[in-house]
Amino acid sequence: MGESLVPIYIMGKRYEVPEGLTIMKALEWAGYQLIRGCGCRGGFCGACATVYRVPGNFRIQVGLACQTPVTPHMTLMQLPYFPVNKAIYDLDKVGSPLETLLQLYPEATRCLGCNTCTSVCPQKLQPMYYVAAALRGDFARAAELSFDCIMCGLCAARCPAQLVPYNIAIFVRRYYSKHMRPKPQHLKDRVAEIRAGLHDQALAGIAAASEEELKKLYLEREFEKL
Repeated sequence: MGESLVPIYIMGKRYEVPEGLTIMKALEWAGYQLIRGCGCRGGFCGACATVYRVPGNFRIQVGLACQTPVTPHMTLMQLPYFPVNKAIYDLDKVGSPLETLLQLYPEATRCLGCNTCTSVCPQKLQPMYYVAAALRGDFARAAELSFDCIMCGLCAARCPAQLVPYNIAIFVRRYYSKHMRPKPQHLKDRVAEIRAGLHDQALAGIAAASEEELKKLYLEREFEKL
């Protein structure tokens, strides 16, 4: 028995692809060469944001092409880039947190609280809540809520108030880490040790380690709460 094929429509053209493929693999099966916009292929980078429709549902659906499986008669279009407002700033020359946020992204106050951003987030985050926390000046909470953002752009693409939640979030995290979060003493001590050359031998060992040894070190590393 041959493979079960399902019909899909890519940028208006019909293709038949094996059932069970992700959108990204279906694009490649159909003959598209993903030179750009394919990213990490593991759901971490946000480069493969895709919008699509399915029969019987009037709503536009969204997802990451590397994770979302195809469905029969899916009509899809990939978004390699969504133009957004991106402020330029120097963290060594910024003022108070909330004042700086409003200077860089004054549109943040236009948030309607509609939660459209949450409904399209492939990471299941709640951009509306971290934007609200930032506007309250609670940068610690905003940084925590937005930590897993992959900056795919889907929230900005759907926001009726034209916010760019992920750029607001990355400014908040940068500001919080630079100016607000207490610097762990153990980290200061370790930096001083590295600069003194106390770990040169260990670093040389890591550089010479095999791929399997590096994977083991990575999986067994200690995690520090944000």
